Amino acid sequence: MVQGAQVMPAEPSSAITDETNTSTMMNSHEDFQIGLNRSQKFTLGLVLLVLVDIIWVASSELTKYLYEEEAYQKPLFTTYVKTSMFCVYLLGFLVYSPWRDMCSWSSSNSYVLMDPNVEDTNYFTDSPPPLSEPTYVPLKRPECSRSTSKSSGTESDDSGVRSVRFSKLAEVRQMSEEEATAALMARLSYTASVRADQIARRAANKLPVSKVAWLAFTFCVLWCMANYSYQAALEYGDAGLVSLLSCAAPLFTLLLSAAIPSEPMDRISLSKIAAVAMSIAGASTVCWSSLSPSFPLGASLALISASLYATYLVSLKKKVPSEEALDVPMFFGFVGLFCLLGLWPVVAAFHALGLEKFEWPTRPQWAVMFLNGLIGTVLSEVLWLWGCLLTCPLVGTLALTLTVPLSFLADALLWQVQYPLRVYIGAIPMVAALIWAGFLSSPGANGERSAPRDPLARWILIGWNKLTSPRNSFSRLQGEREREQTESLIGVNNSSTSDHEA
Repeated sequence: MVQGAQVMPAEPSSAITDETNTSTMMNSHEDFQIGLNRSQKFTLGLVLLVLVDIIWVASSELTKYLYEEEAYQKPLFTTYVKTSMFCVYLLGFLVYSPWRDMCSWSSSNSYVLMDPNVEDTNYFTDSPPPLSEPTYVPLKRPECSRSTSKSSGTESDDSGVRSVRFSKLAEVRQMSEEEATAALMARLSYTASVRADQIARRAANKLPVSKVAWLAFTFCVLWCMANYSYQAALEYGDAGLVSLLSCAAPLFTLLLSAAIPSEPMDRISLSKIAAVAMSIAGASTVCWSSLSPSFPLGASLALISASLYATYLVSLKKKVPSEEALDVPMFFGFVGLFCLLGLWPVVAAFHALGLEKFEWPTRPQWAVMFLNGLIGTVLSEVLWLWGCLLTCPLVGTLALTLTVPLSFLADALLWQVQYPLRVYIGAIPMVAALIWAGFLSSPGANGERSAPRDPLARWILIGWNKLTSPRNSFSRLQGEREREQTESLIGVNNSSTSDHEA
């Protein structure tokens, strides 16, 4: 009796059995980020932030239409609806296979980076056997083998010839995960192995689903408070003052980044202070005509919103080491789920206390809220956070201030509103502040961001040295000239002396 033996790979490797399947896995959206260097990713982040500014200006127009034309001034319920719409990203677990793999695979089944310089000594140590204990499963024989065996029995009448009978059970052994991964990598070509190594490095640095969910649970309250305080500031305060005070977010970001830096580039510098000052000065010039002399409740809410946005962004950047570690759509999907489950008691409490009476929206109001939430929240917030992770928190908040001049420009183009010249002049330092901050935070020639740049401090120091020590510079230059003349004279005298002796 002969038993059939089969060796089966482990679960993670059984899903990828050949080079074709592996190449298909590699040809995902992650290939785009793998092919970009640090400078290109930074440029992509700037483009995303400018695109988000345009989307937010359109969203502000929809919010204004909802508050004024539709007369539905419910900032808390509007925030609850738009934030809950983030749950649409959780559908990715149904249609996106890498997310499902992250749920099904345990920590031991994740990618493991193998060091090629380390010698493999598994066969010379007392390590566990590479194959599991045998299991026996019924063997399915094809019909052709049965017919063949029957015909072979009738061809010969010699009863003395012994026939061989196979067992109806097959012995199956599972390969260990290490052996299965090594066998898979050994079958790949060089190009596929390089790409597999890149994918493995990204997967090793990727936050698991549990940590992404916990991160979303930690920051959802902070994000909702920042969003609601801004929506409430638009209702209770003057629009120009709210826009101006919202531009204080870069200042809070600069101070918080210096207090809890996530990388050396986040340290405070004189050049960054100048960039923030230019942005605030430009915003003051733009909003000067619409400022009110009082300091209403809306102004306080605007400052709270700016500080909460800065805290949320700096803290998240501190928790997430790089843009590759966090799956941004998954993060916001969990934020929407937690807000959907946790904010409705707050809406009920506001209704009971009389802070915001709940009214069921009409069909046009639902349509405006749905469109505003889909474009101005679900899409724009993901792009904004992705752009901030690709750049830095200071650049992200400075880009946020550009919505102020862009909103004035949109009113001038769409509604034919006439604004004074200082509105357009004030937009110049705001754009210059973003460009200046982008230059300060951009990676160097080697793609590294090891130390912050501070060219303004260096220029001031050079100018100060030239102003305070002009005589020393002149005397130093005069001494160098005399030294050169002395050396030349010594050379002439030596040559003439040698000719005279000859």
